[in-house]
Amino acid sequence: MNKQELKSFLDFKSQHYESEFFIAHDPIQIPHQFSKKEDIEIAGFLTATIAWGNRVSILKSAEKMMDIMEGAPHDFVLHHKTKDLNNFRGFVHRTFNEEDIQYFIRSLSNIYKHHGGLEGVFSDGEIQIQERIHRFKQIFFKLNHLPRTQKHVSDPFRGSAAKRINMFLRWMVRSNEKGVDFGLWKKISPSMLSIPLDVHTGNVARKLKLLKRKQNDAKALQSLDLSLRKFDPDDPVKYDFALFGLGAFEKF
Repeated sequence: MNKQELKSFLDFKSQHYESEFFIAHDPIQIPHQFSKKEDIEIAGFLTATIAWGNRVSILKSAEKMMDIMEGAPHDFVLHHKTKDLNNFRGFVHRTFNEEDIQYFIRSLSNIYKHHGGLEGVFSDGEIQIQERIHRFKQIFFKLNHLPRTQKHVSDPFRGSAAKRINMFLRWMVRSNEKGVDFGLWKKISPSMLSIPLDVHTGNVARKLKLLKRKQNDAKALQSLDLSLRKFDPDDPVKYDFALFGLGAFEKF
């Protein structure tokens, strides 16, 4: 395929996969259970944080977190007492355990009480998304915490593609016109977003010659972002649906 044919192909696949069908097979279904902005944000952030590994397991663990917070994550984050965090005892999703989720709740409480919530932390002027993620991590870990918990928030400045945070940002920022993403955050332009680079998107991008680098790291993300922005500078991350769908559902 030449560049125009490839763009047409990816546009078609993006439109095909950005649909209710996608929600039924994706962790984004967890925040879709809520209607309140802050509930969607917190449910989305916590779900994205554990979004690696088997999808059935991801959904099961995310549902458990929502159940422990009695289906009201924002209220739980704001008003929980120290003893309420004991409800997470025994929680584990792969390497994310009860101590990690307990810290995440405490830190989210601090962010919503003192930093304008998750949207406020990420809506920092005109700096690039990857720097915003880096600054978010600095704020997120201002409270006393176990060093091990830091590994659950990626940092692009340390070479990470930060797949899960970029996915969360896609959920919050991109238009809800198709009913998949939420379009809740208006201070960040979709043009600034980076693709959630994972095994599926990386492998398909390489097969389509959109990406040469073998590792799925920050440099690969930068390269893929540049390729996709040539196809649609206003909404480059829509191609996440195409690349992921081709890899996960079509075994491209």
